[in-house]
Amino acid sequence: MRRRGSVQQKISCVFLTEVKNEPSTKREYQKFRVLATETLNPKVLESDIQSAVPTEKLDGTCCYVSAYKGKPYLWARLDKKPNKQAEKRFKTFQHSTKGSEGKAFVWNVKEDFRSVPESWIFAHGVTQCNGYPQPDENGHIPGLGSKKQPIHLLVSHGVLEIQSAPAVNYQQLLGWFQGCEEGKVEGIVWHCSDGTLIKLHRHHLGLRWPVEDPFLNSRPVLVNVDLTQYEWDFIPKSLFTTFSEFNGRQFDHLKDICFE
Repeated sequence: MRRRGSVQQKISCVFLTEVKNEPSTKREYQKFRVLATETLNPKVLESDIQSAVPTEKLDGTCCYVSAYKGKPYLWARLDKKPNKQAEKRFKTFQHSTKGSEGKAFVWNVKEDFRSVPESWIFAHGVTQCNGYPQPDENGHIPGLGSKKQPIHLLVSHGVLEIQSAPAVNYQQLLGWFQGCEEGKVEGIVWHCSDGTLIKLHRHHLGLRWPVEDPFLNSRPVLVNVDLTQYEWDFIPKSLFTTFSEFNGRQFDHLKDICFE
């Protein structure tokens, strides 16, 4: 099997999907839902999914490492979103005749969006007009930034194996997501021996996400942040200095780490 962790394109659903003409529970403003049928995707049979390794699909975000003010920074996804007035106009447009006809909503990018941190940058590939990044079809400007004391866990794709994954069967998978503690996850990604990745999201089964107390929160945590081994100049209340106070300690759950 190839090394896990390389994701170069969209991952196919384990079942064939169908589009339902009803509001999405996954994306705001989306007027349709993509649901799984009980028919297996032909890719599944070609890739011998029965011998594949099932792993937890994490509800994560893309990360980006780049220099900022001469130092390497780990950036997390932070989209620039409309303010309340602009969001209201956008929603009205989405439900209007013009919106249904596929006409484009006109944004004022200087005034229609909420403020973002000074370190915010827009993502690569975002369309620009006169030097200003333009919103996508959801009214967001994809970008990267930070918030106050965010805990970003950089997890290599595919490292969290699922120990009790059921057979690749619609009803068995549905029951696992609904009734198993390990099933409190966003979804499953199967890593096949030929390198193919196959996924199943809770939304494909019409199930809600996020859920209360997901399985990831139940995993034990060991803090290993020893700043005595490095030269550093973090601000006093940075997460690095905060975590260094817990260096060597183990917690039963991620939520048990309290900073105050």
